[in-house]
Amino acid sequence: MTPMLVLSTRNRHKVAELERILDGIAVEVVSALDLELPEVAETGSTFAENAMLKARAGFAATGLACLADDSGIVVDALGGEPGVDSALYAGTHGDDDANLALLVERMAGVPDRAARFVCAAALAGPGVEHIEEGTLEGVLAETPRGDGGFGYDPILVPLGEERTCAELAPEEKDAISHRGKAFRAMRPWIARLVAR
Repeated sequence: MTPMLVLSTRNRHKVAELERILDGIAVEVVSALDLELPEVAETGSTFAENAMLKARAGFAATGLACLADDSGIVVDALGGEPGVDSALYAGTHGDDDANLALLVERMAGVPDRAARFVCAAALAGPGVEHIEEGTLEGVLAETPRGDGGFGYDPILVPLGEERTCAELAPEEKDAISHRGKAFRAMRPWIARLVAR
């Protein structure tokens, strides 16, 4: 029987991304949505704290190893906003369009466009708690472009690129993304855990 790994998310894009990254490891990824897990309050002050809160809760609820991430966009000219509040920047959790529109509005005419995606991934399982982090440095486009990806992908142009993250093919984005970096760093930990 293939071991299962819980990914503490309701976002199908993240599940597909993790499945691509874990290709070659004999593990079945199931989401919080699949298992009808309750929402976890993200009360931490950092991405790492929030990720571990969700990983621990998923492990406690299911008894299965649980991977969780907390990620968002950090904008220098806004003092680090939206940061850990990226998913609810405009007031409603997960309203990507409203969050993106608010960021575009707040950055209108601002010359310093430096920003980065940040992801903390946390793994909680039997005898294991581990965190990995990844970042994707970039600059903010003046207006959103592209229809791939999700969240703030249409506004961030990775350094060395002319396209936004939403204009990249999924495999191109996986290769450089903050979540891709954090999830790939977690691969050996997951492999050891499921091999037990």
